[in-house]
Amino acid sequence: MEIVEIKEKTYKSLADYYDIPELDIMARANQFSKFIDENAKNKHLDYKRVSLTGSSAVRQVKDKYTGEIREMLYFASNDYLNLTNHPRVKEAGIAAVKKYGAGAGSVPLLGGTTDLHIELESKIAKFKGCEKAIIYTSGYGSNSSSLLSMLTDKDLAIVDMLAHASLIDGCKNTNLKFFKHNNVEALELILKRTKNSYRTRLIVIDGVYSMDGDIAHLDQIVEMAKQYGAYVMIDEAHSTGVLGKNGRGTPEYFNLSGKIDIVSGTFSKALGGVGGFVASNSDLINLLHFYSRGYMFSTAMAPQVVGSLITAIEVVEEESQIRERLWNNIHYFKKGLLQLGFNIGMSQTAIFPIIIGNDLLTKEICRELNEMDIYVNPVLYPAVSKRLSRIRLSIMSEHSIEHLDKVLNALEYLGKKYQLI
Repeated sequence: MEIVEIKEKTYKSLADYYDIPELDIMARANQFSKFIDENAKNKHLDYKRVSLTGSSAVRQVKDKYTGEIREMLYFASNDYLNLTNHPRVKEAGIAAVKKYGAGAGSVPLLGGTTDLHIELESKIAKFKGCEKAIIYTSGYGSNSSSLLSMLTDKDLAIVDMLAHASLIDGCKNTNLKFFKHNNVEALELILKRTKNSYRTRLIVIDGVYSMDGDIAHLDQIVEMAKQYGAYVMIDEAHSTGVLGKNGRGTPEYFNLSGKIDIVSGTFSKALGGVGGFVASNSDLINLLHFYSRGYMFSTAMAPQVVGSLITAIEVVEEESQIRERLWNNIHYFKKGLLQLGFNIGMSQTAIFPIIIGNDLLTKEICRELNEMDIYVNPVLYPAVSKRLSRIRLSIMSEHSIEHLDKVLNALEYLGKKYQLI
């Protein structure tokens, strides 16, 4: 086999177009479009590919370069349990739209709340071991809007440096300190130094980190929060439906259900829908109803989405074999990647980063995988540091061993070709 080496040269990245001081917005947009066109010319624009069949292990995709319809193995989905196409989940959505219509018609506080919305709030609160929950039309909105309403300049958010962007954006109205990823010693140092300095101190973490697939040290963090008089907020986006004996997430995984101050999350990953939630004690949820602007000023979640989500939670509770298939796939794929010698960081869940550390090489490998009908996503600077650029793969319960083997074989070929293994 021919050994190919790609050395990274000076090139432009997304970071170069975040702000160009001498250009107004239209001129900046024009320059950015040229950058996009150059990537497309090199077949390095693996974004916003058009699916004709939705989320499934094998999907039909319109090739953005040739226009042909291709059948591809899909390894870039957050639909871990394949509930987007579960018959019960789809039927529940159809029944809801027939009864309630295509939209809620108003914001939740004024006229947009139906009995279905109340049922979903009650179900997700119970599922997460909390007294009460509030639901939003997006997972991003549930995090950013709730944090913006809870914390001011008198408070402090202590945030894992790899926490989701929605959590970080939600801390713009407050004081913010980052601690080294999943490093409880670094967290403790901040807690010691800030004692008695702020009205509220809130530790903000992910349950499972979306770019690395590792799990927060929740047991140690909760114990530390108690010791230093802080609260804990955990984003369960990639944990819900996946972690824990019953799929209830990271707190269940650590036997801490009902013991976390604030549990947030999205309905758009393993539950297969869209929207978000915050679950906590009744008092805090009552406050969010009236002070969380993303809830107050957004039309309520569409009824068909609500109906599907109620049933999706029931499927997670009642059909544990789906989660078992997912974990069988996770273990099989992880073993294969490690045997090949790839750097997958600290991945523990359905998310697998293949760390390459070279943006151009990452793009080129993704181009070749695309030509092999394998759908994956590159993660490049500034989403991660240049030395940690990667291909991100995610596993679903619907993937077969044949699917997993095809990807492993392709990665082995490319890993040797580009001297990664």
